[in-house]
Amino acid sequence: MNHSSWESLIYAESEQEQAEYQQMVHHGGYSTFHQLLEGIKHKLKYMQDAEIEQVKGWLDKGQRLFPEPGVFSPSWLHIWDELKQIISIKSDIMSRIPLADRDGEWQILIDNPLSIQEIVCHPALSFDEAAYLYSYFRPGLEKNEYIRLQKIISLITDVGD
Repeated sequence: MNHSSWESLIYAESEQEQAEYQQMVHHGGYSTFHQLLEGIKHKLKYMQDAEIEQVKGWLDKGQRLFPEPGVFSPSWLHIWDELKQIISIKSDIMSRIPLADRDGEWQILIDNPLSIQEIVCHPALSFDEAAYLYSYFRPGLEKNEYIRLQKIISLITDVGD
């Protein structure tokens, strides 16, 4: 196969192709599985409304082929659930914000007004990037933290000398 790890997952359709793909990823170990996950995250970041069900199917295939991702790294023990949660949250955001309202600049703010930690701001994002980051950070919010997805309507920027 002359595809990226992510593309190889998509194109592995027959049982034989899927078995060869499984073997290739297991043989490649951490780095090959990492490439697969990076491809999935990239796809999730730029996933469009019409692709949601297809991407869910690819994730299901990945989970079926690699049911124990912790063998590649303990930090990936629950990666399939985490990725499915991202799809679920991003799908909800996409259903709530009409396509016609998605252009322009977006940002994500994360704050806990009851702590001394700084506000975290991710500015200058496209809607796709902002919806992905919101979906990524939302599940890990601590008590009293909040996350905001905001569209920038007016903007003035100055740069120091």
